[in-house]
This record gives sequence, structure tokens and C-alpha cells, in this order.
Amino acid sequence: MRRRLLVVYLLMLAAVLTAVAVPYAAATAARDTQGVFIAQLNDTARFASLAEPALRTGETVALRAELTRYDELFGVGAAVLDVNEKLLLASRDELPLTDAAVRRRLAAALSDERSGFDQVVWPWRPEPLVLAEPVGRGGEVIGVVVTVAPTDELRSQILRQWALLAAAACTALALSTLAAVALARWTLRPVRDLDSAAHEITAGTLDARVPEDAGPVELRRLANSFNVMADTVTGALTQQRTFVAQASHQLRTPLGVLRLRVENLAEHLRPSGSREHSLTLAETVRLARILGSLLALARAEGGRYEIEEVDVEELARERLAAWEPMTSELGVRLRCVGGVRGPVLAAVDALEQAMDALIDNALKFGGEDSEGGEGGEGGEGGEGGGGGEVVLRLAERDGMAEIHVIDHGPGLDELAREHATENFWRSPEHQNVAGSGLGLSIVAKLMAACGGDLVLLPAEPHGLDARLRLRLARAPDGQRPAAACDSGPAGSGACR
Repeated sequence: MRRRLLVVYLLMLAAVLTAVAVPYAAATAARDTQGVFIAQLNDTARFASLAEPALRTGETVALRAELTRYDELFGVGAAVLDVNEKLLLASRDELPLTDAAVRRRLAAALSDERSGFDQVVWPWRPEPLVLAEPVGRGGEVIGVVVTVAPTDELRSQILRQWALLAAAACTALALSTLAAVALARWTLRPVRDLDSAAHEITAGTLDARVPEDAGPVELRRLANSFNVMADTVTGALTQQRTFVAQASHQLRTPLGVLRLRVENLAEHLRPSGSREHSLTLAETVRLARILGSLLALARAEGGRYEIEEVDVEELARERLAAWEPMTSELGVRLRCVGGVRGPVLAAVDALEQAMDALIDNALKFGGEDSEGGEGGEGGEGGEGGGGGEVVLRLAERDGMAEIHVIDHGPGLDELAREHATENFWRSPEHQNVAGSGLGLSIVAKLMAACGGDLVLLPAEPHGLDARLRLRLARAPDGQRPAAACDSGPAGSGACR
């Protein structure tokens, strides 16, 4: 909008300057031409008065000398012609007496008409200034005096004045541009504050508000309405997150007690009820996982994280070592390839939680012959097959660090990958697989808090490639050798 205001201001100013400068420039050229015309007209009339007795008596020596001296002093050619337009006297040998403009002047003078001011010298027109005066007395024309003045000096003078006028106009335009910039900023300051507050709220700073004491009355009312709307939306979000967090937290204790009591009922049940008892106990465990995911989601959505520098390679080594008992038990190989030169910017503990969630998700579907399917990619899945491989690949691209968690399960199709990060989303083919559908949603929100993102890609030849992208903290100082890590049956969990 500021650009549009500036364009409007400057176009209006340019139109005003053009409306003033162009007529003034034309008036300047006409004024200077008129001054030269009057001086040359007086000289031509004087020569006509001198030529009349000279032509009648035939004594033209003095007149010739006068014309020659005049040409030498002022550089203006002069000539005397008879009524038949025959050249009688000339101040120089070469005069453009055959030009169309000269012929018109001669015809008018022979008709006993004096030259009038009917031409303006323009800088781009090199034609000379031609004047013709009749020679005669009492209405009898016996000859014509013609003066031909070059206009080089006059055109240069007009051009210099035009240059000064253009410089003054450009200076006025530059000063007016500075004033227009200040005016546009002052006019749009309330709108800019409103835009800034909207972006801050979008980025998660929910307490950002717009000053209500600046700008026109209409914009003050708009700022007040925006602040009221922001308060309402922020209050609703806060209440929602608080309710989810408190409800999840408060339900964990009675749910834990319920689980213990259900477990204690095992010795009081008949053998025919053991299956129902096992299913009930499994449902309590599943409910506990869902509550834990809801609590983590509420914290991810409403939390304000402090950004810090994180060594990705070191964190990868730590997570591989932490997951080694699980990988050994499942018979899944977890290894790390590639490397990142330098730390990344991430929220405190957010990258660790995100990597754990993705590794946990991938281990359940990491076997190439897994029967479980990717239904748990939206949360914790079911138990997968063993003997597979999960790859943690570190890389850099376009100034960003990339962390890929790649499994070799069935994977997700394109439509499923688009919806997998939605809250409580589950693959339709795996609705019966244990999980809450919140795992990837939590990871996506943690990455947003870090200024990064989560993208789900297909792995080759099959499987899921969950890619985390984070900003590098600083430019790398030099090339470092890439790390390679192994965990599980074929590795020790250390980078080499």
C-alpha cells in the first residue's frame, strides 16, 4: 500500500511540475527569440532605409561596406535584392537565399509587408532566423533587404535555461519524494502496526496488540476491534489448551488406579473371563497413551520455547545409544549416516522429542517384511515385524540441516502423507492398530516452534522418509568428516 501511495503522490507531483515547467520552457524560448528578433528587425529596417537612396542613385559602395562590417561584427549575413529577386549586394558569397523560408519572406516583403514575429527558435531546430524588409518609398517597392542570422548561440542559451529548469524540477521532485515517503509512513503507521501485530499473533506471540491512540479515528476503531478480537481468540485458545492439559493430567491418576485395580482382579476371575480381562487391561494402557499424547500436544501448541544451538551429530549418537536396548530386542538395525557441519537452532528438548517420536514410529514399521502397516504413522502404531532397518540420515541443503528418519515399512500414499500430521488422524486401513494419531502432529508443532518443518516423503523402494528441516546456527568453518552410527544387532551405538 505504501508503494501505491508513493506512486500516486509522485504521479500527481510529476503532473503538476510538467504543467508548470513545459509552458515556462516554451515561454522562455519565445522570450529569447523575441529579443533576438527585435534587434535583428531594427538592423534590417536600418539597412532598408540606407538601401533606398543607394538603389535610386546607384551609389552602393558605402552600403556594401556597411553590410560587410555588420556581418563581421555580429555574424549575421545581409543581402539586397531588386524587385525581380536578383541579388545586388551581399555581405558574403554564400547565403541560403533559395531556401523555402527565405523565399516566403522575400515574397511577403515584395508585397510591401514587414516581417512579423511568427517563429520561435527551438533547441532541436537548426534553421536560421530570416527577416526581410521592403526597400521603397510611398508604397513603391524597389528592392528587398534580407538578413540571415544563425541560431546556434540562441539555441545554446535556451538549452542552458531549460537545463537549469530541469535541474530545479528534479530537485523539487526529489525533495517532494522524501516528503511523500514521510507522509506515506505517517499515514500507514497504524496499518503497519496492525499488520505487525497480526504476524506476531500468527507466529505464536498471543499477547501482541495494536496501539489504539495513533492515527485517524477510523483506524483507531479498527485497532480497538482488532485488539478485542485478539483477546477473544487468545482467551478461547488458552482455555482450550488449559482444559486439555488439566483434563489429561487429572485423568492420569484415576486411570492409573483403575489399571492397578483391573490388574488385581486377575486372581479373582474365572478362567473364562481372562480374555475379557486382558482386553480391558489393554484398553486402559491405550487410554493412558492417549492421555499422555494429549498432554504433550497441549504443551507443544501452547508452549513458548527458548531457542538454543543443538549439535545434531551428538544428539544423534545419544538417541541411538538410548534406543539400543529396544532395537536389540526387536532385532531391528538402527544406523546413522551423513553429517551436519555445525549446530542448528532448535527449541530446548524439542529436537530430541521429535527424533524419539519418529524413531519410535519407524521401529514399529522398520522391517521390510512388516505385517503391521503404517497406520501408526499418525501416532504410536502397532507392533511391527523384526529383522528390518531404520536409517537416520543427516544432511545439509540450501543452508538448512536435514534429519531423515527412514523406515522400510509399507509406507503411506500421497493423500495419507498430507493428512498424517493432523490431530487424531489414522489411516483407514489401520484403525484397529494401537495408537492415538497424535505422534506426527506433535512432531510438526515442535518443528514449527523451532522455525523448521516436518515433511513426509516416500522412501525407496518402499517405506516412509520423515524429514526434519532446521536452520543452521552459523556458517560452517570448515569441512568435517561425516559421521556414521550403528545401533542394534550390528552396531554398538557409537558414531565412527
